[in-house]
Amino acid sequence: MGILENINSPEDIWALDKSQIPELCKEIREFLVESVSCSGGHLASNLGAVELMVAIHRVYDTKKDRLVFDVGHQCYVHKIFTGRREDFKSLRRLGGISGFPKPCESEHDAFIAGHASNSISVALGMARARTLTGGKYDVVALIGDGALTGGLSYEALNDAGASGEALVVILNDNGMSISKNVGGLARLLSHQRIKPAYYSFKLWYRRFMSKIPGGKAIYRFTHKIKTMIKEAVFHCTFFEEMGFQYFGPVDGHDVEKLINYLEWAKNLKAPALVHVTTVKGKGYSYSEQAPNDYHGVGKFDPATGIAHQPGGTFSEIFGSTLCELVENDRRICAITAAMTAGTGLTEFASKYPNRFFDVAIAEEHAVSMAAGMAKQGMVPVVAIYSTFLQRSYDMILHDVAIQNLHVVFAVDRAGIVGEDGETHHGIFDVCYLSSVPNMTILSPASGAELRFMLEYAIKNVDGPVAIRYPRGKEGAYSGMSGIEPKVLRVGSDISIVSYGTMINSALKAADILSVSGYSAEVIKLGKIFPLDMDPIIASVSRTGRLIVAEECVAEGSVGQKIAASLSEQGIEAPGIRLVNLGQRFVPQGSIAELYRFCGIDGESLALEAMKLLEGGGHE
Repeated sequence: MGILENINSPEDIWALDKSQIPELCKEIREFLVESVSCSGGHLASNLGAVELMVAIHRVYDTKKDRLVFDVGHQCYVHKIFTGRREDFKSLRRLGGISGFPKPCESEHDAFIAGHASNSISVALGMARARTLTGGKYDVVALIGDGALTGGLSYEALNDAGASGEALVVILNDNGMSISKNVGGLARLLSHQRIKPAYYSFKLWYRRFMSKIPGGKAIYRFTHKIKTMIKEAVFHCTFFEEMGFQYFGPVDGHDVEKLINYLEWAKNLKAPALVHVTTVKGKGYSYSEQAPNDYHGVGKFDPATGIAHQPGGTFSEIFGSTLCELVENDRRICAITAAMTAGTGLTEFASKYPNRFFDVAIAEEHAVSMAAGMAKQGMVPVVAIYSTFLQRSYDMILHDVAIQNLHVVFAVDRAGIVGEDGETHHGIFDVCYLSSVPNMTILSPASGAELRFMLEYAIKNVDGPVAIRYPRGKEGAYSGMSGIEPKVLRVGSDISIVSYGTMINSALKAADILSVSGYSAEVIKLGKIFPLDMDPIIASVSRTGRLIVAEECVAEGSVGQKIAASLSEQGIEAPGIRLVNLGQRFVPQGSIAELYRFCGIDGESLALEAMKLLEGGGHE
């Protein structure tokens, strides 16, 4: 592979002659395309950040300096440079390296990443810790223009700019988050234009004046006059007004210029922001032409760029159903947070642009805005991934639920999502949504049920309602049993209660038990909050044993609520087993692997049932 095969540490990057860098960047892109085509992952964002990563590693020592990634979609090249190139064979696999920065994986990974807009806050915390402890290291936050649309980033910019801390923020501006960026920030960034020659002269002038008698006073005077003229004639950059020294924009694919800018910002020893412009997907024609398609991609043919895209996903069914419903109810509108394609709303956005609102990476704003729309008679449908909806908990409580407003939450990627790992599994929404008064939570197990439940949520629920559904397609169960609990299989020895696509594990467990001579009753819940306990009580009263199987953490689970309700009503059973994900973060891996790893696949459920049937106790 030439140069890249000899890159095993940051020291190897420092040792390169600058004439070797273009070839290195070419080899990195070839490696990324080949590797990600086999494993899946975030391709376009990493292709666009190759030169930027080279420049960062030529200027900083990430073993001691702290490089804080925002989201972490751009960390693959960093991992290559820090001794993990050979580990890319295991990228995003169970037991392999993560697709995101992980301090437990390498001392070069300063902080975990996965959700957007927190990097400047984290970096400022590290900078302040350095000051308080007398540390000798630099701190850098790398944030994309998409993540900069999140409100947390502005809270951090406001504080960091006034802090006086030596902190460098690198803004990687490619005009994209996952979908194309929207809003005022995107327009603001497109207008920032300051030439490199200006900063070269500025730094020379300041150094020169500091060396001559009275020069510092003259510099302060001329700087004040210049600032007054600049403010009168030109608009200051937003970042300068926040307290940052602004550098840029600089071509993010010119390593030499990038190094110069980063060195200037580093030597300033004050809050500085380096605005870098890059091309998302650069160097691979298919991703350059369609960066959205290659943001988070599954396995694909690197020669043709063709990936297997399974049709009939829950997200697609949600989007097409919403398009049908809006035809007969003009109160309906759709809201998402920079996830138009991911949540299945591309068709809706095209057909009903006046009823579609992409608010960028601003989930809290999305929910509060929806509350305002609902208060004035609209029916907003807020489509957000489960793991990102966590950010909106206060808004769900305060702005929506207290007034019992009719906001429909389409909670995509609920449950285990696979290779993105801990930061992306939607395993907490059952807990946090069921703690909200007035909330109704529905959990479809099939595409047909999602269509039915979406219409039900819009037409038949008055207050807040969440419909949680998983990534991908339905399993073996493709029926439609509605909202109320449904006995899918009658049995006499043990009751198995489940919901969503976990019902497939429950049915498989019943089949395995049948082969062993046991009769399992399988009950599927459509509405998981509030619970209708009557069918469960009737079943457990007959069988005497109960398993509640679900794809969420233990605390606040449906199983805990069922067990508590049975106890409160004096229903005794020789054995109750709650099978869930426990109190832990679930690692990365394929969904099938993680089901087995967590013990929620059909075989594992059957084994738990056997333990109860053979005399195991209450758990």
